[in-house]
Amino acid sequence: MSPTELYQERKSAIHLLRSGCSPKEVAAELNRSIVWVCKWQGRFEKNGWAGLKSQSCAPKEHGRKLSPKIQEAIIQARSELEAEAAEGDGLKYIGSRAVLARLKRKKITPLPGLASIERVLRAAGMTKTKSTNEKIKYPHLQPKQPNQLLQVDIVPHYLRGGQSVACFNGLDVVSRYPAGQAFAQRRAEDAKHFLLHVWQEIGLPRYTQVDNEGCFSGGFTHEAVLGQVVRSALWVGTELVFSPIRHPESNGFVERFHQDYDDHVWHNTTLQNIAHVNQRSATFFQNYRQSKHHSALNGQSPTELHFQHHPQLLPPDFVLPEGKIPLTEGQIHFMRRVSDTGTVSVLNLEWPVPDTPDPPKAVWVTIQFTLTGATLRIYDAAPDVDARVCLTAYSFPVSETIHPKSTSIQPHHPNKSQGEYLMQLPLQFFTISARSTAKMVAEFLAMY
Repeated sequence: MSPTELYQERKSAIHLLRSGCSPKEVAAELNRSIVWVCKWQGRFEKNGWAGLKSQSCAPKEHGRKLSPKIQEAIIQARSELEAEAAEGDGLKYIGSRAVLARLKRKKITPLPGLASIERVLRAAGMTKTKSTNEKIKYPHLQPKQPNQLLQVDIVPHYLRGGQSVACFNGLDVVSRYPAGQAFAQRRAEDAKHFLLHVWQEIGLPRYTQVDNEGCFSGGFTHEAVLGQVVRSALWVGTELVFSPIRHPESNGFVERFHQDYDDHVWHNTTLQNIAHVNQRSATFFQNYRQSKHHSALNGQSPTELHFQHHPQLLPPDFVLPEGKIPLTEGQIHFMRRVSDTGTVSVLNLEWPVPDTPDPPKAVWVTIQFTLTGATLRIYDAAPDVDARVCLTAYSFPVSETIHPKSTSIQPHHPNKSQGEYLMQLPLQFFTISARSTAKMVAEFLAMY
């Protein structure tokens, strides 16, 4: 595997660990040893995301090592500066540059470099390491059944010749049932078309989770922007959830799926164009859907578990209204960290979070659209937590009419007719294994 692929695999392990999986479960999911999982967990806890990158094999000992005399001079200079700062007899500068200036004044030779001074001070325990890895516990959904939470994300790739490709993937968090498409760009129009594809293939879940890229959020220029993806989700009746900003582990299930997608679609091959990508992807998706390798599914395939719960699929011939999609009743959600100034950023606006005896570091924000207007509410927990508290509420600015929920959408129910649904299955479903075809069909029929 390339360094990039190894790094992605290690990131997937951390995402799974932080989402509540045990090292044993992560090892089984990634086909790795528990020792490997614990190794990278330790590297992450010590050095953050940078600790997951492959380390240099260069020797750690160098020929030009500082003499004990120079090291003692560095430590003494730092100690003097700290005492002067504490007593108010001098400036409060005690960093490596101040130490170097003190050494020059003492005419210490040879003068060490700033990096060497920092290294000596760290070894002596005289520096305060700033935590770059503060753990923020974000409110998050905890789905128990398929069709409750769908995660969507984009993984970038490049065709032969250097053309970039935006690979959109979607995954039901509980059933692990996936869908995906590749596009030349990651525009709002592409994101909208992909989500329609996902809702037709996987179904209309209660919640559809995306990250904060402009193609999903509507961009970063206009205040209170309500883009194509937001309007599409409201129109079809799923509640859009925006992950925390720069926190990919909140989208950990689909992030982990990207690794499988990369291994089976892009690894050890040269793809010529987007049509070739989608063709190769289609085979992978069908095989993945029928695979029983998931330890979390108790011997079931994603197809078996997903369709036991009768998902409501968006009809194959469904089209959104032409032009600007009207705003309709519904809700959208945001997982957000509270800034040092006590605000959260939602749709390019800052919203104050009231002080509490134990102020939360992260909150759940919901914008509810009704026929009379829109309201933004800030909560201490996700909607599936019974005892959550609404911390505050604001009127959200909307300058257009909000329409009733669309009643023209008639969800497609594949479980109503076994024969009809089997006829719609791709050919790969019947050709995965000649010896197991009869058994697979029997198992599928037994689901209904």
